[in-house]
This record gives sequence, C-alpha cells and structure tokens, in this order.
Amino acid sequence: MTIHDRNISASIDPAKLDRLAEVAIRVGLNLQPGQDLLLTAPSVALPLVRKIAEHAYKAGAGLVTPILSDEEVTLARYRFAPDDSFDRAAGWLYEGMSKAFAANTARLAIVADNPMLLANEDPVKVSRASKANSMAYQPALEKIVGFDINWNIIAYPSPAWAKQVFPGDEEDVAVAKLADAIFAASRVDKDGAVAAWQKHNAVLRERTEWLNGQRFSALHYSGPDTDLTIGLADGHEWQGGASTAKNGITCNANIPTEEVFTTPHCRRVSGHVVSSKPLSYQGSLIDGIGVRFEEGRIVEARATRGAEVLNKVLDTDEGARRLGEVALVPHSSPISKSGLLFFNTLFDENAACHIALGQCYSKCFVDGGKLTPEQIAAQGGNKSLIHIDWMIGSDQTDIDGIHADGRRVPVFRKGEWA
Repeated sequence: MTIHDRNISASIDPAKLDRLAEVAIRVGLNLQPGQDLLLTAPSVALPLVRKIAEHAYKAGAGLVTPILSDEEVTLARYRFAPDDSFDRAAGWLYEGMSKAFAANTARLAIVADNPMLLANEDPVKVSRASKANSMAYQPALEKIVGFDINWNIIAYPSPAWAKQVFPGDEEDVAVAKLADAIFAASRVDKDGAVAAWQKHNAVLRERTEWLNGQRFSALHYSGPDTDLTIGLADGHEWQGGASTAKNGITCNANIPTEEVFTTPHCRRVSGHVVSSKPLSYQGSLIDGIGVRFEEGRIVEARATRGAEVLNKVLDTDEGARRLGEVALVPHSSPISKSGLLFFNTLFDENAACHIALGQCYSKCFVDGGKLTPEQIAAQGGNKSLIHIDWMIGSDQTDIDGIHADGRRVPVFRKGEWA
C-alpha cells in the first residue's frame, strides 16, 4: 500500500466500514451457512472486499469468489482497442455467473467507480459497449430480476467518486465526507446497525401492506410541469425493504433503500413529466429530462443536458421507451435531507419518487415467482435490456391512487406520505 493509499484509507472510519460489511452479509444478503458468494467490485474497494469476505466466512459461507474491475483497464479499451471490440462482451463470464446463481450462489456488488469515468469517451462506443454487455448479461440478469437468489448492492467511497461529489475539497477530505454520507445513508453510522435495519424494514413493510390493501389501478402525479397517469400492472404487488427470494432467503437487495416500488402497466401510461434531479448514466450527466407518454410509450423526449445520450438509451430496444418500475420515496428521506447529488442511482433514487425505463421485476407481481415471461407480459410487465431509474418527485409532488371505479385516494401531498 502506498503512502497515498494509506492516507485515503485513514479517511474512512474502520469501525463503520466493518459495520457496513456486517450489514451487507447479515441484512443485505442474509447469507446462509454453506452458501457460496459471488462478489464483484472495483479494485479500489479492496478494503471493503476483504471485510466482506471476513464476515461472509464468519457467517458460514462455503466459498467467496471476488471478481475485480479496474478503471484504468476500462479506459485502456477506449484508448487502444480496435473498433469491433465495442460490440463484444464476456458472455462466457455471465454464463458462468448464471450457472452459479442456478446453484444458489448469493450475489453481492460493490459500487465505487468514478461516475464520470467515460465522460470524455466516444458516446457511440460507450453505447455500443453497454448494449453488447447488456445482451451478454441476460442469462445472469434474468436470475437477478426474477429474484431467484438473495442479492445485494452496497457502496464504497473511492477517491475519484468522492471528488465528483465534493469537487472543492482535497481528496482525503472528500473521501471522508463521502464515507460519512454512505455510512449514514446505509444506517451503519451508529452501533446497533442490524437492529436499526429491522426497524426500518418494519416501516417500509407497513407502507407496502397499505398500498397492497388498496389495490389501486393507477397513480396520478401532479406538480411543476407534471401531469402523469401511471397505470399499474394487473396483479401487481408493492415491495419495499426486506423481501424473500425464490430460494426462500429474506434479504435487502439495496443498501441503502427508502423506496416502496411496484410494476407499472407498460401500455397504460399517459401524460407528461419532468425530472427533479439529474441522472448520472455511464459517464454522462442527463439533466432537465422531459418526456410525454402515449399508451405507455415515450413519444417525445428532451433534456437540457445529455439529450444525445438520452435518445440513444431510448433507442436501445422496444421496451426502453416504456416503464418497468414506479417507486415512492418521501422528500424527507435521509438522502434527500443530505442535499447531496451522489451521481449514483443506488443513492440518488432514494432521494425522490422515481420511475424506471425498461425491464420490470417479476417479484412485483402476486405469485410472481410462478409466472411465465408470457404471463408477465400479458399482465403489463415490460421487457428490455435496460433498467434505468430517474427521479421525478419533489416537495411539490402530489400523488393520488386511483381505484378501478375512479375513486381517488391521497397517497402523497407536497412530497410526503398523505
């Protein structure tokens, strides 16, 4: 370890980092004795990878297999690779991951990369590489979106990411600030983190039970430049916090999480909406998004920044212009209160109500684990190579739930639960 690395590492509270690793294993994954773990992470996150391995083996893990990526290796491709490289992906790797998941291996991902890593690279190459990777990832992704196994995503404060969030600070100060923000949002900044997550999950469960009891047929959003009706999929089910995978293990897929979410009907969305926060996507910042839906499909789209990237995303496939998720998050959430733009959807989506373009989650249907892809499609579930969340809620957002008979029930007023 270099002097620079030691200085950066000293900026991260080791007790809280250890607590995050423990929560990832005990709450995020609820890893079972004898269960294998597949772990992906950027190389810069090795301190957390090592803590994860330690807590995984303490929990009785059979085998922990880490797969590391590196920003310089990624950039080398864009600088030196032949053109046809950008239409290829490591399909053999994802096929292996799919086999691992079929054998009940748990999945954990650590996010830490510089969100603007590819900002200066050719957007056409970035788009091609992303599409190739998404197609190759399908065998493994199907088991994730189908919730076949327990999986979890957490974050580590890398220097490059920290400097994006806190550009005016020295690197070690920025890392310390981002670490504190991650620990607070992940509820590991104080002792008793596991108990804190149990309490938080109970609150989210109350919200989902109320929504599932209502059986709304649609949600209507109103606010600045927003008049949007989102029909909900037939047989939809609200989820939030801890939920049980098909392998019978109850886990928290995202740490942090403040949302309750379900599947919209991909053919029953109408009206217009604007984004309330920027979207960081593959090295580009897309801001001022405005779209108009007709019969579930985006027919007009604009952005004040990153419009070219947005349009490439929307042209990925037929399902890219339709919704796969709708999520409710109060404006008073801890991440919203922080006032930070994390440039990372894992955090930013938990600052506001949001929608997601693309692939739906089969778990957001009643008995979703038993439904075929054809049944999910018939009930309004969307299929796509992408799943991209962007924020539409603010302290001026009102949401009504609409019953099949037209009755309206207040769900949100001024960005808070009604």
